[in-house]
Amino acid sequence: MSGIMEKYIEKLDTLDFEKMLGGDFFLTWEKTDDEIAAVFAVADALRCLRENNISPKIFDSGLGVSIFRDNSTRTRFSFASACNLLGLEVQDLDEKKSQIAHGETVRETANMISFMADVIGIRDDMYIGKGNKYMHDVVDAVTEGRRDGVLDQKPTLVNLQCDIDHPTQCMADMLHIIHEFGGVENLKGKKIAMSWAYSPSYGKPLSVPQGVIGLMTRFGMDVVLAHPEGYEVMPEVEEVARRNAAKSGGSFLKTNSMAEAFAGADIVYPKSWAPYAAMEKRTELYGKGDFAGIDALEQVLLAQNAEHKDWCCTEELMKTTRGGEALYLHCLPADINDVSCKDGEVEASVFDRYRVPLYKQASFKPYIIAAMIFLAKVKDPQAMLKALEERGAARQMLKL
Repeated sequence: MSGIMEKYIEKLDTLDFEKMLGGDFFLTWEKTDDEIAAVFAVADALRCLRENNISPKIFDSGLGVSIFRDNSTRTRFSFASACNLLGLEVQDLDEKKSQIAHGETVRETANMISFMADVIGIRDDMYIGKGNKYMHDVVDAVTEGRRDGVLDQKPTLVNLQCDIDHPTQCMADMLHIIHEFGGVENLKGKKIAMSWAYSPSYGKPLSVPQGVIGLMTRFGMDVVLAHPEGYEVMPEVEEVARRNAAKSGGSFLKTNSMAEAFAGADIVYPKSWAPYAAMEKRTELYGKGDFAGIDALEQVLLAQNAEHKDWCCTEELMKTTRGGEALYLHCLPADINDVSCKDGEVEASVFDRYRVPLYKQASFKPYIIAAMIFLAKVKDPQAMLKALEERGAARQMLKL
């Protein structure tokens, strides 16, 4: 096994990622190429250890605190799995059962939950201009608590999805792609279609499509963002994608045709999202406490969605991709025709054919989160990985 681990250590030796120590993870485009590569290398190394029945625990005790302001299955369990993998216990903060419901401030809450916390994971994706800001407010509060001697360490924050980006999801998607195509060096020139798709539900976050175009344009890929007119994403994230593509030698294009996006694509990612302008409007109504206005907006947007039921990942569209065998991605759960809804994002036959790869795609997320924590907490990651392997502590005493 040492030869396998040596490969990851040698990769880390070529990268400059020292500034990640003690840091946080907000948006992928705030990290350097080397830092992104380091997360991938450590994620693969931790997975290698676990799959070889070697414990990757670097903590003897400590707490990972999760705050989910929106529903979650995969990310919630991925965060818990990542913390446990490294030796941390997990406590979910239910704001309805806390003093937050009685007006406790962000500063106070952040410090009270952080006395023995090594990491805080937050999902706050529902309101434009709110989620990422809240995460920064939490970091500012614990940084102040550490400076004032209230906390013996500053916990690391991991963005588990905000209004701008979903870094753990998109990096898991990217690592899946890297493995499927046999290495990052094989991605230049590959075409990926990040396409809107019809959903009978309203208000799905922008953070997945924004995260995809903000990350995958860094690898020399030809990234196409497709959506009907009126379903734009944040213009500042589009600008990030354009800059990334120019730097990496890839391209970033936009189209209002799902067929054009799928034509010749190596990878397709059909996923519904709410229009940026509508999400801004919802945030404005929320700030005013106008819940009747939010309900009315929902009905307008559902009717708008219904005008684009033809934006569906069908067998016919898949036949137009590269060799008719593009890699199909989805962050899950998908809206599947005649399964979870009458009309949705993808035909059941397409989804069923890619079910196993989709589950494998999701399996990378715990390791991505664990790698983010690892790099923020370990001063010498290469030495620590080597020490974990040499220690050889069995994760499972009797491996079946």
